[in-house]
Amino acid sequence: MDNESKEYLESELHIINKWEKEQKGLWFWEKIGRLPFKLLDKTTPAFIQDKIALLLNELGSFVQSGGQYLTKEQSVFKRIEGYAPSQSITSVDDCANVSLLVMNSVSEDIKKANSKLATVQGASTGIGGIFTVSIDIPLLLSLSLKTLQDISLAYGFNPKDKEERVFIVKCLQFATADIVGKDAILKDLSSFHRNEQADRKEMISQLQGWREVVYTYRDQFGWKKLLQMIPIAGMVFGAFTNRSMIADVAEVGSMLYRKRRILMRLEVKTDSLK
Repeated sequence: MDNESKEYLESELHIINKWEKEQKGLWFWEKIGRLPFKLLDKTTPAFIQDKIALLLNELGSFVQSGGQYLTKEQSVFKRIEGYAPSQSITSVDDCANVSLLVMNSVSEDIKKANSKLATVQGASTGIGGIFTVSIDIPLLLSLSLKTLQDISLAYGFNPKDKEERVFIVKCLQFATADIVGKDAILKDLSSFHRNEQADRKEMISQLQGWREVVYTYRDQFGWKKLLQMIPIAGMVFGAFTNRSMIADVAEVGSMLYRKRRILMRLEVKTDSLK
């Protein structure tokens, strides 16, 4: 970490800032993405709707009180040690002290591993068409949360902290938001970079409406899930869409967590020069 120059960190930050600007493009079909799920809500039997409600409640517990059951710290620690064998990783603080290059490599590994898992999940839930795609929604949300928790650990942030759960939900929102939404979320997340406690507390209070967040995320699946509602054929499309969605969520998490870590290190270097 000490070998990282200010110029290197600033070049990495430039890459992220460029990526953020590229995220503001919006295809027309994203605007009509909620239509398939209006049909889904009307045609899904009550017992499946009840199952979805139970799983959504479980996700709600993540927002309200934590979701460490979704991730295993030791598995992320071992990934880090694989890239930095000279360092012993036994805590989140240890993760925060490894080089940015190691953090990026571990994050990419997490993205690839969970994308593969999402592929299998999408194929298996695509077999039964509209009935099993209903179950796929909360399962994919769970995997999205796990992916972001793992990435937060990779960059040395503790997903057990309530503030990090806020950040994770904001990452989920950013991954599926439109242009206006992405701008608003980036402004929210800037308070994490500036360490403004008042803004953070306001965002935490916003999570009292976590159900709206979950349903918005579900609705934004949109037409990408429409073909998965076709029995058997849905296997192929479900595998593809789940893989791409987890890859998108992982990319968002990697970029935004990386940005926080870079800004923190640049602040340390700036302070050391004073």
